Amino acid sequence: MHDILAKLDDIHGAVSVIGSMNADYTVSTERLPGPGETVNGGPLQVLPGGKSGNQAAAAARIGANVRIFGAVGSDANADFLLGKLTEAGVDTQYVRHVLGPSGTTVIAVDANGENTIIYSPGSNAQVTVEYVESMKDAITAAPTIGLCLESPIDTVTAVARMGREAGATVLLNNSPFTTELPRELIEASDILLVNEHEMAQLLGINEPEDDDWDGMDWHAIADKMHDYGFRQAVITLGGDGSVVIDGDDIHRISPVRVQARDTTGCGDSFMGTILAGLSSGMTLMDSAQLASYVSAYAATNYGAQASYGTAAQIRAAFA
Repeated sequence: MHDILAKLDDIHGAVSVIGSMNADYTVSTERLPGPGETVNGGPLQVLPGGKSGNQAAAAARIGANVRIFGAVGSDANADFLLGKLTEAGVDTQYVRHVLGPSGTTVIAVDANGENTIIYSPGSNAQVTVEYVESMKDAITAAPTIGLCLESPIDTVTAVARMGREAGATVLLNNSPFTTELPRELIEASDILLVNEHEMAQLLGINEPEDDDWDGMDWHAIADKMHDYGFRQAVITLGGDGSVVIDGDDIHRISPVRVQARDTTGCGDSFMGTILAGLSSGMTLMDSAQLASYVSAYAATNYGAQASYGTAAQIRAAFA
């Protein structure tokens, strides 16, 4: 453990993150409502989020030099989102300003830390191909580029292509999940990040009935992932850790056990940590191991970006 946490001292690389910034309207409740049901909730909180904003903030908080590329609207949430990212250490100078609402999400969190999320793109829909092409030099100045699917798919594909041409490592988070990734996007991306359910759908694999993912034939899964188009992938298993596919090598990453309060931002902090690790010269396996600690820390606090720790806070929590 201490060897992995010591790698927080080595985080220094540059990262470009392209995509979404959202204001998260979050309410805690004892249990999540069923269809047509109303349940009582706690006080409404407005917190900074968006998958790309979260990933950028997580990477910056542990020491990476992060630039974010995206769009905010003309509402009060725009200044709120950019201000919070700046506080986290993210360079926001390249963000586009457009008319209309910024991106938003409505989140309900239950007593076990599970959540439901509804996403309204707002200004994120205006992260256009023309915009990212105008930012090409700034985007490709970083050796590692992070992408998710809260931006138009043509834009995501264009950035992956420019990253490939520049020799950058492109990490694609297939979330919000789609089974129809464009072939050009697959070919231009280096590493895929998905959870176990997304992986099963993507590759046409039956999930284990007893939820025993350790009993799966991960070498066979790796072969399917290679056939799909990715030689490298990280499959997160929720509270059971993750699996790293690195060419022909399979690495099982153990979970870090904590008392979870809110898992909303855990996946994005995991992604941000891998971006930070790769940009700093760490292996994919070591980056994923470090990400287990960073995301576990996030689960002990409420919100997405609001739950992320600095390198010093994370070291102290697991010392």
